[in-house]
Amino acid sequence: MKNLVNKKGNLLNHFLGIYILVVLMMWTKTYITQTTQFDLGVEGGLQQFLLFLNPLGSAMLFLGFSFLFKGKRKYSTLAVIYTLMSILLYANVVYYRFFSDFITLPTIFQTQNFGDLGGSVLSLLKPYDLLFFVDVFVVLYVCFSKRIKKDTSTVGYKKATVVITLALVVSIINLQLAEISRPQLLTRGFDRNYIVKYLGMYNYTIYDSVETIKASSKRALADSSDITEVINYTNSSYAKPNAAYFGVAEGKNVIYLHLESFQSFIINYQLNGEEVTPFLNSLAKDSNTLYFDNFFHQTAQGKTSDAEFMLENSLFGLPQGSAYITKGQNEYQAAPGILKDYGYTSAVFHGNEGSFWNRNVIYKKFGYDHFFDANYYDTSFEDDMAEYGLLDKPFFEQSSALLNTLPQPFYTKVITVGNHYPYKLNQDLATIDKGNTGDASVDNYFQTARYADEAIQQFFNQLKESGLYDNSIIILYGDHYGISENHNEAMEQVIGKEISPYESTNLQRVPLFIHSPGIQGEINHTYGGQIDLLPTVLHLLGINSQNFVQFGTDLLSEQHNEIVSFRNGDFASPEIYSIDEKFYDNKTGLLLDDSQLEKANAIKNEVDYKLHLSDKVVNGDLLRFYTPTGFTRVDPSKYNYTENTYEESN
Repeated sequence: MKNLVNKKGNLLNHFLGIYILVVLMMWTKTYITQTTQFDLGVEGGLQQFLLFLNPLGSAMLFLGFSFLFKGKRKYSTLAVIYTLMSILLYANVVYYRFFSDFITLPTIFQTQNFGDLGGSVLSLLKPYDLLFFVDVFVVLYVCFSKRIKKDTSTVGYKKATVVITLALVVSIINLQLAEISRPQLLTRGFDRNYIVKYLGMYNYTIYDSVETIKASSKRALADSSDITEVINYTNSSYAKPNAAYFGVAEGKNVIYLHLESFQSFIINYQLNGEEVTPFLNSLAKDSNTLYFDNFFHQTAQGKTSDAEFMLENSLFGLPQGSAYITKGQNEYQAAPGILKDYGYTSAVFHGNEGSFWNRNVIYKKFGYDHFFDANYYDTSFEDDMAEYGLLDKPFFEQSSALLNTLPQPFYTKVITVGNHYPYKLNQDLATIDKGNTGDASVDNYFQTARYADEAIQQFFNQLKESGLYDNSIIILYGDHYGISENHNEAMEQVIGKEISPYESTNLQRVPLFIHSPGIQGEINHTYGGQIDLLPTVLHLLGINSQNFVQFGTDLLSEQHNEIVSFRNGDFASPEIYSIDEKFYDNKTGLLLDDSQLEKANAIKNEVDYKLHLSDKVVNGDLLRFYTPTGFTRVDPSKYNYTENTYEESN
């Protein structure tokens, strides 16, 4: 460094020289990060070249804005931009380790939900992460050190224009080559992975910002004519109820048990010869349980909130961020609002803060009468607390007392938190050994899943003791994956096979139990997802869903659509899986032959269209223009979730 600094006429004595050095550093750093920290599925020479090229254009462009400043300001601007780009890159690395996804503009503004990483963020950090910022200190030294003689002359707008133009030329070449590899890259951008792979992390940030602004403007531009296309679609895709099940739970209480991070692989799984979830295993085989073993989560960045959003509305979550946060002002025709017209009281039970995921706002829009958040629970005992609220056993114990105060029939949702990443559990509460894969998250998962299983059994017993069990339909569903693809190496030891893209999709199955005394149970192999829960439950209650805008179909109907659409445009079905623009035979797990591609592409187009229409409804707030016959619009001003208000009403 000393020779570099002192040498007469050194390139560091000229701003252009420092700019070139800094661009090369950012280019190298971003390329190495994209190849080592993200699983982008790069294949072939062109994609490899694009991954190498794409950081250059954005580095030249963003850092090139420093040329617009005069004197020493251009050096400080260069250093600030470099630092901010480094922070953004590293933030995506940490975010990706947990979510296998990239940060979007809406998630940046979900500050109240940073608890989704919360205290667990320390488990996402690696010792080598310091290397992400070594270069930042080098840049700061070069830009601010008095030992380096600075060129403080004005660069001039002509030179600045040349630099920025060159950056744009590189980016345009990048985009043109990307379009050759994947046509309609920017118009079919459901999958952020593609954008990062082809255009790079920083160009993805620009793309995401533009898409967010476009989505925000759609509500202002929407009018009543926009809902017509949607209604025509949902009417044409409606599945008639199965006569054998329609109305079998009419007038019964509805109790949803939201199983945090449960995946289907854990059901009937044995660790060292011992069942991990013995109660849920027995429930799946119960003669009064419908257990669906081909049921998939369909969540995206909203994770838990996406799962709730789908089961309440039969609308897909958004491709960016959480509808709970960004669309909390919309009108909805959610389950609590629908059932209110049939005499149902509704409530949610959750041992965390009500502001988490903006629940205390959007639940009013759904029409929930009551929201029992952490303020209603005794959380004074430290041993009873998980990182995200009250542990499941004390939570169920206290929730049962609240549940018994509700007028019947009621529609309720009970949200558990015990089985949450990073799956830490006080060993005094553990009743099964950890796994032995060497991956802490995977190994811990078995203990927290067992704890949750015991808590659920406890809750069932409490329902029986209170007399609610016989007059209730209990629905248990997994909200999203618990073990991300970043842990595939350990998961291969768990499931005993290599995890190909096809097997990775199979791991996105989550359990669904529909249990009620008197119902004819079975293990049902129908393919479905969370989008299908609302019409299924309405039909079990004897309420026809045909007039509502719902993108799912009754899982028990003979007309049920078994194409499970994922938020990124992929899909699963009994015959074909679509994964990362490739099609797989569901019988063999191998790529489809050419004779089946026409059918696969037709399904893919159908999935894209369905996602497009759902986004149109949510982004445009289109349900404000349509009121189904017999539905009373929800007035959120009627609801107050404070503890004193509930006590006064009881």
